[in-house]
Amino acid sequence: MPFFLGFVAVPVNAQGERQKLIIDDDGFGLMHMMLLESDKVDVLGVTTISGNVWVNRATTTALRGLELVKRTDVPVVPGATYPLLNSEEQTNRWEALYGKLTWKGAWMKKWVEPTQQSTPAYYGPNDPVDLPWGNPTTKPSPEIAANFMIRMVHKYPGQITIIEGGPMTNLALAQRLDPQFASLAKELVYMGGSFNPHQMLDNRSAAEFAREFVNSPRREFNIRFDPEAASIVSRSPWKKITVVPADPATATQLTTGLIDRLSKAASPELGKFIAGGEPGFPMWDEIAAAVWLDPSLVTEQETLYVDYNTQFGASYGDLLSWRAGYQPGLGEQPAEVIRSIDVPRFEALIARLIANSNNKKPKSK
Repeated sequence: MPFFLGFVAVPVNAQGERQKLIIDDDGFGLMHMMLLESDKVDVLGVTTISGNVWVNRATTTALRGLELVKRTDVPVVPGATYPLLNSEEQTNRWEALYGKLTWKGAWMKKWVEPTQQSTPAYYGPNDPVDLPWGNPTTKPSPEIAANFMIRMVHKYPGQITIIEGGPMTNLALAQRLDPQFASLAKELVYMGGSFNPHQMLDNRSAAEFAREFVNSPRREFNIRFDPEAASIVSRSPWKKITVVPADPATATQLTTGLIDRLSKAASPELGKFIAGGEPGFPMWDEIAAAVWLDPSLVTEQETLYVDYNTQFGASYGDLLSWRAGYQPGLGEQPAEVIRSIDVPRFEALIARLIANSNNKKPKSK
């Protein structure tokens, strides 16, 4: 992982300048729209990564999405195709030893059991991309995502927030290329990890998404796709880390009613794109954007030291956490962990931001 009238508490510095932001993700959805439609945010770039889909498909989707929201001034910078160590073959071996994963992203071929959500098409990492809602006419940046992020934090030291909605391969590569990278950013907000989610909504989709964490409460796809990258990032010297795990998303769902509400609030072209979205999904990435835009949406949070298991065993990729003083001291950083949010206000915020698409003139490079 892709309303409320009144003031939105978007983070703004003392001079009232727009907050500088890089979005790193494996697709394009409501999270991007929320951030791009805010007049308090300066999106410096969208970097892409393999996760739910391969990076070439994520890049093409991001380019087309930016065209739909009339923000082709924002560069799309492709990132890593493969995780640092994990692979499709290794994942198949892991499943043979320890059981089937519910979701495998780019490696997904079928659901293990009947599932309401559609079965995604399976592609190879270099297969051509042909989007059902039209292919972009714009082109990606020739730069590499990790290099782009390094260049930006050096250009704007202490000013850039990175919102991560996919696996953390690009962030880990940037940190390994430049040990100053994390310390030069303002903060990191990421959707990833899982503590102990519980099914909160009573419908088929909610029950099916609950299947994994009933027996594996510490497993989440963004991390499981590249656990080594997540561990590197968790031990990097960020000034601030906000973790949005799977837990608060169990109280949210992209229902047909919400899709209809958002599509009617949006500009006609963007509304058509939103209306074509598949309902039933928890709103994982959207929460990450929302709590950064308006921290008052958070109803429960706590500070924990967080890392991820990189040992190839039954708990490979699982989240590890400690309260202060109990962590092993291997570089783990304190993180603000979001436990729950105000869902009605969260949905209202999304609608208000999406409605901004009706009042915006196109920007170009």
